[in-house]
Amino acid sequence: MVITEAELAQLNTQLLWMALGLGVAFGAIAQRTQFCTMGAVADIVNTGDWSRMRMWLLAASVAVVGFNTMVALGWVKASDSVYGGRSVLWASHGLGGLLFGVGMVLASGCGSKTLVRVGGGSLKSLVVLLAMAITAYASMRGLLAVARVNTVDTLAISLPAGQDLPSLLAHATGIGQPAAAWAGVALGVAVVLALLLSPRGREADVLLAGFGLGAVVVLAWWVSGVWGQVAEHPVTLERSFVATPTRGMEALSFVAPTAYTMDWFILFSDSSKRLTMAVMVVLGVVLGSAAVSLATGRFRWEGFGGTEDTANHLVGGALMGLGGVTALGCTVGQGLSGLSTLSVGSFLAFGGILAGAWLGVRYLAWRVERML
Repeated sequence: MVITEAELAQLNTQLLWMALGLGVAFGAIAQRTQFCTMGAVADIVNTGDWSRMRMWLLAASVAVVGFNTMVALGWVKASDSVYGGRSVLWASHGLGGLLFGVGMVLASGCGSKTLVRVGGGSLKSLVVLLAMAITAYASMRGLLAVARVNTVDTLAISLPAGQDLPSLLAHATGIGQPAAAWAGVALGVAVVLALLLSPRGREADVLLAGFGLGAVVVLAWWVSGVWGQVAEHPVTLERSFVATPTRGMEALSFVAPTAYTMDWFILFSDSSKRLTMAVMVVLGVVLGSAAVSLATGRFRWEGFGGTEDTANHLVGGALMGLGGVTALGCTVGQGLSGLSTLSVGSFLAFGGILAGAWLGVRYLAWRVERML
């Protein structure tokens, strides 16, 4: 749609409030169900329990169904997001994911879990959040950014079409983008049904986290990509996506947005600093988690247990900041949001995250054994 500057300002405000609401919903559901990708990996490695991984798989599958349905209907395009480009930064995705995976284990949770734990009273996670935000900022614009751009980011593969699987399928077969997107929907539905066939997959927390968080990701895509899209920006006269830091279509992610939040907080009086949907989601997650933790009696102040505990969390936060920016996302950014587009890069990044998490869990187990 073509809008005036006054209408653009009004739309921007509406999008920011909606983003805050999505963040509150995510934080509330994650706190209520103890949703945690790091915890899911640790449960599998240590006890063989797949309960929390079922939550994650169900949420990812619901997001796949929702996003690809919107693509098939012509509402959104994967190419309008950071996940749909033709260039696959395979080294950045793999190495960044690995670093992030190790970091989230040392820090007792990924970016989203860190925000949820802050809402629950964890001062440890507040320190992790600061370490992650500072390192993420340096990885986007500082010394670490220069190193990243001149090394791993130079290693890429160029594909003949967008790197999302429906686009590649459409290019290879000529069946058309809508039909290819419906194939993505079918894949997501198949995984959802497979999970629901198991009685453990129909437990209340699994259903709430899976369908609830998956729906939040889909709504985020709709808010940003449909509601927030303008055909002609009144200033630039170009098609634009309002209230996003990248000016592109975005869903949820929790590494770079923590850096944006820190930047906005520190430089609030700078008129060039815009409040974006990413920042509002970050704030919303903390608020949603705090509300549920207070209502259920889970709110507890938590500090560090000692020097090694402090060091682990500081290093973990730094690794998540560097790894999340290098991989272009975290367990939610590349996991739920990225995988909902069926992006090749997202599969690589999330594979790296899982490998890093496994290494991190094994390292902590080794440390415990040495102390016995």
